[in-house]
Amino acid sequence: MMTTFKSRWTAQRRSLLGACLAHALHDGYTDGLYAFLPVWQAQFGLSYAALAVVRALYYGTMGGLQIPADRALLGWSPRAALVLSTLLAAAGLLIMALPLGFAGLCIGLVVAGMGSSIQHPRGSMLVADTYGKASRRALGTYNFAGDIGKATLPALVALLLPVLAWRPVLALMALPGIALAAALPMLTPATSGAALAGKAGAAEHGVRHGRGGFRILMTIGALDTATRMGYLLFLPFLIHDKGGGSPTVGIALALLFIGGAFGKASCGWLGEQLGVVGCVMATEAATALLIVATLSTALAPTLCLLPLLGIVLNGTSSVLYGTVPELSDGDTGRAFAVFYTSVIGAGGIAPIVYGMVADHSNKTVGVLTSAATAFLIVPLALMLRAHLRQPAINQRSTPS
Repeated sequence: MMTTFKSRWTAQRRSLLGACLAHALHDGYTDGLYAFLPVWQAQFGLSYAALAVVRALYYGTMGGLQIPADRALLGWSPRAALVLSTLLAAAGLLIMALPLGFAGLCIGLVVAGMGSSIQHPRGSMLVADTYGKASRRALGTYNFAGDIGKATLPALVALLLPVLAWRPVLALMALPGIALAAALPMLTPATSGAALAGKAGAAEHGVRHGRGGFRILMTIGALDTATRMGYLLFLPFLIHDKGGGSPTVGIALALLFIGGAFGKASCGWLGEQLGVVGCVMATEAATALLIVATLSTALAPTLCLLPLLGIVLNGTSSVLYGTVPELSDGDTGRAFAVFYTSVIGAGGIAPIVYGMVADHSNKTVGVLTSAATAFLIVPLALMLRAHLRQPAINQRSTPS
């Protein structure tokens, strides 16, 4: 029995490590591409609108192919799908690095976006299947790993671009993807004992509760992302209005993101203590109140509030991702694909909507609208309670 326990624990840790490495790499690729936008604008003579279209080639492909990619790879193991996704992302970067002109850049962005569209649902599925009912905290760790990639790879790109031409930098970025794709088959177990049990349990639960709970969860996830993206749109302008310059804006964003990374790592645990509904209500109410507080405080107090705001602004997502398997109706991979599509879509549309609100009023109203969006989640969280299997406090992350 001890040997079985040890082997299962090892399999869980290996699966989580493989999924986290893939998530960190792909999210690092996603945010690292932002550093190239000014270079591409100068290289190819692009307008800002054209540059936005170029960015959308990657971001739109990644978001739009979540569900089709999951359906196409239905018979693949999560490990094999992660290997494919990482190879595609690295291949896309290599295509961009080749001297193929603007067409090669566009093709490479689409190929890399295809790879990243596979990673999110399949990486989440690997963690959920391996940990079964105790997956909420593990999914929070997986979610946090993406922030590590966002913090490290773009910074590395920013350091390399002044030294090297942009094509060699892209080629160097592809190398860790190739290395990870080669390592994943050895690092990550192909299957786990919890996988079939987890799917069977989810299927049974889905028959009992139906899809209403998942639709509510998906709506909460979209609104939570909309709140975050809306506030980020206005934050630089708030800092400028309080007398801060561009360096202060950078510090403000860093403080918010540091808090966000801590929130993603800690809110999975908080969800176990308060339950999903209690945690979501607490973090969203705190988000709305802290957003309003940053409107009415001077620069120094605002900077002090931003790490706290980051914790609740980003942390809720870990609890939401961790609840997807419970409401997935037995098809965890498709549920994650649908959920990520909703979240990514909200992230793309929300800044446009909030920007229109601000254009027709002012940015203060735009910020208050993002705070109101967070408050709107509170009654939705109450509606979710009836669809949950049991309080999250009973779902410990220790293997049994």
